[in-house]
Amino acid sequence: MHESRPEEEVTSLHDLSAVDLIAGYKARQFSPSEVLEDVIAHIEQWEPHIKALYAFDPDGARKVAKASTDRWNNGEPTGVLDGVPVTIKDNIATKGTPVPLGAASVPLVPAEHDAPPAARLREAGAIIFSKTTMPDYGMLSSGLSSFHPLTRNPWNLGKNPGGSSSGAGAAGAAGYGPLHLGTDIGGSVRLPACWCGLVALKPSLGRIPIDPPYVGRVAGPMTRTVDDAALMMSVLSKPDRRDGMSLPAHDINWKALDKSPRKLRLGLMLDAGAGQALEKPVRDVAVNAAKAFDAAGAVVTEVKGILSREMLDGIDDFFRVRLWGDLAKLPEKERAKTLPYILQWAERGAKVSGVEAINGFNQTMAIRAAAARLFCELDYVISPVSPVVNFPAEFAAPLHDPAKPFEHIGYTVPWNMSENPAVSVNGGYDRHGFPIGVQIVGRRFDDIGVLAMAKAFEGLRGPQRPWPSPPTK
Repeated sequence: MHESRPEEEVTSLHDLSAVDLIAGYKARQFSPSEVLEDVIAHIEQWEPHIKALYAFDPDGARKVAKASTDRWNNGEPTGVLDGVPVTIKDNIATKGTPVPLGAASVPLVPAEHDAPPAARLREAGAIIFSKTTMPDYGMLSSGLSSFHPLTRNPWNLGKNPGGSSSGAGAAGAAGYGPLHLGTDIGGSVRLPACWCGLVALKPSLGRIPIDPPYVGRVAGPMTRTVDDAALMMSVLSKPDRRDGMSLPAHDINWKALDKSPRKLRLGLMLDAGAGQALEKPVRDVAVNAAKAFDAAGAVVTEVKGILSREMLDGIDDFFRVRLWGDLAKLPEKERAKTLPYILQWAERGAKVSGVEAINGFNQTMAIRAAAARLFCELDYVISPVSPVVNFPAEFAAPLHDPAKPFEHIGYTVPWNMSENPAVSVNGGYDRHGFPIGVQIVGRRFDDIGVLAMAKAFEGLRGPQRPWPSPPTK
């Protein structure tokens, strides 16, 4: 049976997109069980080097894959993702698995229920074979954690995969199957996607129901292709009453990604307005993306960033206070287990006054107003995702300074606070072959349009380099 599959000569099963896996199942070219075994074998080669997984359950996944294989053999798939391997970030609850939030200070209590995104994926037939790593409380864009081992970037093991969806980014780049689910409150799916060469959508707030909900917090797909991200969205965006901030159910055709950039008004945002200086290789990739859209008929103009120093510092104050409110409840011995960088950052929250905390939160409203003004004149915005190409694996952030923790999120955090959809898609590489992402942002609720622009960019950006291979030693 294996000898008759020309697909395997070109692409390994673990490297196939979810769209191609479903097509292969329909054509009976291979089964979910075969795909899962190939993914597991590939993980065995990679995982000792990148440490992307938490609660890896190959035997449990094999049972789910066998049931899926039986359904496909009977011509009765249960949903649009039946038999497709998926990973889910640590902080998205899956029934029976503890949710440590990447922190050694969190008690390990098995979750009683699947959170909405996990429930939707399971209902669609996906094979949830593992959770993925994250840093303490999701408050770093790094693979550093007090609970999980250090997660590394498959493109360069000395570099950081980013975060807080760190394991999801590393797993996607390494080829642990096609679909990975992360969360994003300031850039946490887009930054690891940028540094790992992936596609990641931060949807409009409420587009994907999530539990617990919070200001700016969303779940989002992390994939290798835009088509796979759209396929995930068709499942994840289904309603769930547990999220009181979720949007009304919309009949969105997530396959409708054929949209020409011609005559669309695009803004090129090279200066975020605050934060770290933009490195030249990143700037070049963003400029080349704008030129590609311009050549395709879009009307591109350079625009100023909407973020101010006051906004970024205000968000910093707000989130310090928020986390300190949680950490202060812990016994001192338990609190001390938190990653020192995070603890040092959060402790300053105890000294922030109530007025300062409210002023910090009010910066989210100022960002929302600035974003609305910007999109009065524009259809989409193109920008870098991160100001830097990469940073060391052992660092908590590009600056590695708890007094300046958010300097690298100037291009990403505004869109969480304003609720606009934003996608990271690989735009090119530096001279060492390290991936550099481009961000495309749209008006609130135009998630399908943002994906369509990302799809158009996939056709404009030029050839991509091969995905990294596991070390041979």
